[in-house]
Amino acid sequence: MSGHILLVDDEPSLREAVQAYLEDSGFAVQVANNARDAWQMLEQTTPDLVISDIMMPQVSGYEFLKQMREDVRFLNLPVVFLTAKGMTKDRIEGYNAGCDAYLSKPFDPDELVAIAENLIARRAIQAVTANSNTSEITDLAGQLAEIKELLKEKAAIKVKVTPPPIKIEFTPREQSVLELVVEGLMNKEIAKRLGTTIRNVEKYVSRLFSKTGTSSRTELVRYALQHGLIEAYS
Repeated sequence: MSGHILLVDDEPSLREAVQAYLEDSGFAVQVANNARDAWQMLEQTTPDLVISDIMMPQVSGYEFLKQMREDVRFLNLPVVFLTAKGMTKDRIEGYNAGCDAYLSKPFDPDELVAIAENLIARRAIQAVTANSNTSEITDLAGQLAEIKELLKEKAAIKVKVTPPPIKIEFTPREQSVLELVVEGLMNKEIAKRLGTTIRNVEKYVSRLFSKTGTSSRTELVRYALQHGLIEAYS
């Protein structure tokens, strides 16, 4: 497992021991002996994980974590507290502050490695998912823009309707979804309009693709307009 970890602890012997163990486990480790230095490092390079002591001079681990959570750049950055404060109330305070894991000293270094691997892997998955969702939203926005242009073309009699219109058997709900897709509504808006779930709307849109031999909303709208499948626009 690889990843970049920022380790913050004012106790030199423990800091060096933890750094050595993490590096032996395949991590790249950057160290700071106080929260202020750690913040300067964060602003230069964002790590995959922060491991921090709580009881530190000047700025405590709680204050350091609060500062991170108030900055949008580090809002979702995984943080592990590694501290001698092991009472239940201390752990609760740590989790309420927004830490992802809490290890009391003395601790098993293998447990720390396992926690680090899990949190870094989870963060990587979230990043991939976020990028995928952004791509899907961008693609859908492009399709909706094309649909609006098609409707303008229809209004200007630029989309030719095939005479006579093709007849395709749609269920009443499929017809309703088709009409709303042609209006340029997104699945969330269609679900709200019809009083159903987004998942059901996705199923209906998929059926419309299948019945019309299309593979995107833009193709579906063009097909519906050209073949007179929507009375309001024919």
